[in-house]
Amino acid sequence: METGMRLRRRDVMRGAAALAVTASLPRAASAAAAAPLVSKRPPRGQRRFVSPAVEAEIARVKAKIADPELAWLFENCYPNTLDTTVKVGTVDGKRGGKPDAFVITGDIEALWLRDSSAQMQTYVHLASKDAGLRRVFTGLIARQARCILIDPYANAFMDDPTARSNLGARTDQTDMKPGVAERKWEIDSLCYPMRLAHGYWTATRDKTPFDDLWAKAMRRAVATFREQQRKDGKGPYHFQRLNVSPTETLMFEGYGAPTRKVGLIHSMFRPSDDACLYPFLIPSNLFAVSALRMLATVQREARGDMAGATDSEALASEVEAALRAHGRMPDGQGGEVWAYEVDGFGNAIFMDDANVPSLSGLPLLGAVDHSDPLFRRTAALAWSDRNPYFFTGTAARGIGGPHIGLDMIWPMSIITHAMNSDDDAVIRQCLAWLKTTHGGTGFMHESFHKDDPAKFTRTWFAWANGLFGELILDLERRKPALLAARY
Repeated sequence: METGMRLRRRDVMRGAAALAVTASLPRAASAAAAAPLVSKRPPRGQRRFVSPAVEAEIARVKAKIADPELAWLFENCYPNTLDTTVKVGTVDGKRGGKPDAFVITGDIEALWLRDSSAQMQTYVHLASKDAGLRRVFTGLIARQARCILIDPYANAFMDDPTARSNLGARTDQTDMKPGVAERKWEIDSLCYPMRLAHGYWTATRDKTPFDDLWAKAMRRAVATFREQQRKDGKGPYHFQRLNVSPTETLMFEGYGAPTRKVGLIHSMFRPSDDACLYPFLIPSNLFAVSALRMLATVQREARGDMAGATDSEALASEVEAALRAHGRMPDGQGGEVWAYEVDGFGNAIFMDDANVPSLSGLPLLGAVDHSDPLFRRTAALAWSDRNPYFFTGTAARGIGGPHIGLDMIWPMSIITHAMNSDDDAVIRQCLAWLKTTHGGTGFMHESFHKDDPAKFTRTWFAWANGLFGELILDLERRKPALLAARY
């Protein structure tokens, strides 16, 4: 299998020579079910953060899950971010200082703006019930603001804002700054903190996180989006990596492929941290439209910042108009779908990548309504052989992406497919796949081989674990009978 030889973005940064593919676990799905379903959570005294509201939610929802293994997976996965990835403190390191929270992705000691936001989003509905949990959100929102002010073009950051990257990115040909772990410009890196802020404000009406520092960071984020429309030249961002893989670097002195400036925002990298082929990444531009409107709501309601809200909404409307004009392509069947990437000259590619924002994952972000006909056509085409990264095997069907390689399915895509669906049979199948492809570990992974779930990447990937928890919560709300069944 070639995936064992292909370097991942994070293995590249850490100097690893190959994928962390586990091949020594039980190869039969039934092996995990036959073993005792012992909790995989750290002992309570070793957990990074304990939230009474989250613990109550686990007990409440788990009681409604009839299948023992699904219930076990939920109990392991849902609290994984709080159990293992959150470091809570204060900005000045003293009692009484402003809250600070540093949230790593799992097996990498760095904070990704995207991952940390998505990891904590799964608990936001509980924040109003738990003062300690609100402190974590307040700390993370403030940490993200400080990170954006260090460098709005960076995707990942160090715990120590004065430290140099320890992830192998020091030789990247870009404007690396202290505190930055990696500097790949991705639109969604700025969208996710906007969405998290909106989710927290909506759930709590707590103005605490939305201080002058946060407001300054959000102004810089909006200005960065405008810079990357590139109406007045190339803009300040460039990036090249001394790496053999073309997914790790950018052409033309680090500025990327040519575009016609049509009002869309350039994204040099995808949410997978892989380089874009065409710089107008449509899922991320769609996310930017919704995230900017979410930001405007917080600016207006939490801060009374009418000028900031107006500016955010104006940019959202401009990008939305550009998407309508340039973001679609023929589906080959007489209709239209959203493209994955375009260049503004009329060229487009269709594919989908499991990392959200993906075309398939747009409803999860509030970027489209899941019943919208254009989205439904797009999602159906992405979940088919028309997508070069859609894989069918003996273990499951699902979407992967170039980041890991061919034949590797991401559980994230199966979870997304289930959350998009109203069809009980489709959701049951997705739950069965998720139950039988965790490789005996009790957690979701980055990816697994389509024919052998014992071959997987990343044993500790908190985003995927949290997203699985969100799926179970989603089904508890809208399809409780499915949780009352066995798989």
